[in-house]
Amino acid sequence: MEGTNPVNKKLAAALSGGAVLVLALTGCGDDSDEKLDAWAKEVCDAVQPQAAKIKAANTAIQKETSDNSTPQAVQQADSKAFQDMSDAYKAIGAAVNKAGAPDVENGEQKQQDAVKELNSISASYAGLKKQVDGLNTEDQADFADGLKDIAAELDKLSKSGSDALSTLEEGEVGEAMSRQASCQTATASAGATKS
Repeated sequence: MEGTNPVNKKLAAALSGGAVLVLALTGCGDDSDEKLDAWAKEVCDAVQPQAAKIKAANTAIQKETSDNSTPQAVQQADSKAFQDMSDAYKAIGAAVNKAGAPDVENGEQKQQDAVKELNSISASYAGLKKQVDGLNTEDQADFADGLKDIAAELDKLSKSGSDALSTLEEGEVGEAMSRQASCQTATASAGATKS
């Protein structure tokens, strides 16, 4: 199965990039603001289980890569991983939406932009699931070509606008998030995912 392995490694690497996007909940500082801290805690607590889901999806894809799996097994693992990713990003978007606007300047705009972006990422992963489900697993070369296209899409997705999330997480919001234990756990997961 050497044909799929390099491509699947690329797939796994691209996926890791996408996962890190949402887990970049870093920041430092110790200014305290109760309202903002309560908002950050709500978002971080909701992100943590989804971060674990994203990490597990990455692990599943990497496992299929290292196991020298059949195209059918790769297709199955990737399909489930993309579905899990799609669900996780959607859930994070819903959590940010439910938390409301953070108590900062332009908080509402920042929140809306982040929700829109998270939903868009969720839809992109759902699209990739459809794409991988449609690949021909009977033809090794054809399957490898299809995976290449998916890896390219993933690469774009992982680099695509993390701007709204970065904007949401800058300044006071990022500082409030960095004070939450659940966000620190998510960030640690991101570090582990990236390696």
